[in-house]
Amino acid sequence: MRLFRAPGVYAPTADTGLLIRALGAAAIPEGSKVVDVCTGTGAVAIEAGRAGASAVTAVDISRRALASAWLNSRLHGVPLELLHGDFGRVLRRRTFDAVLANPPYVPGPSEAPARGRARAWEGGPHGRALLDPLCRLMPELLRTKGIALIVHSSLCDPDLTVRQLRDGGLKAAIVVRETCEFGPVLRRRADWLEQQRLIEPGARQEELVVIRADRE
Repeated sequence: MRLFRAPGVYAPTADTGLLIRALGAAAIPEGSKVVDVCTGTGAVAIEAGRAGASAVTAVDISRRALASAWLNSRLHGVPLELLHGDFGRVLRRRTFDAVLANPPYVPGPSEAPARGRARAWEGGPHGRALLDPLCRLMPELLRTKGIALIVHSSLCDPDLTVRQLRDGGLKAAIVVRETCEFGPVLRRRADWLEQQRLIEPGARQEELVVIRADRE
């Protein structure tokens, strides 16, 4: 898919493709209402519209990301509702048939909120600065028989994501796994990851996972 990306906006990479493939395998019903959390360029949101969703909402804290998503939605003829801000605030009291999410999840040494371009990937010391609040919010977002698909790295504890979703009353499991080479951010951070024992010495690959949650 040809996409416009403003400077500083997260570039679609392996995790984006993995989430899109999981979306295709999930076969969301025609006419579903879908939200794409941390939309970036809007690539996943656009694919949801192509898959038959009747309404797609795209959320991001970055104005440049939303500008990119708006332009890409026009280029590909898929209308999107664009919401700017923290997903925990802008999505309160709203429900969806499908929630898609590729949140920032890269573990890093800083506990301070990320700024600038780093907001696209920084997930805090455990990579869960956005994953944890998303898991807590998920039961409120999903309609009956709704599904969620969340992609992230094995470096930030997929089993914890599954447990948190189950604790919220959802059925949850890892449905896709794929190993890929480190990207530029993880390569620069490899020594720190080794010191934190998040990777073995010399390891330069990570496993990506997609976790599916269902409200039955």
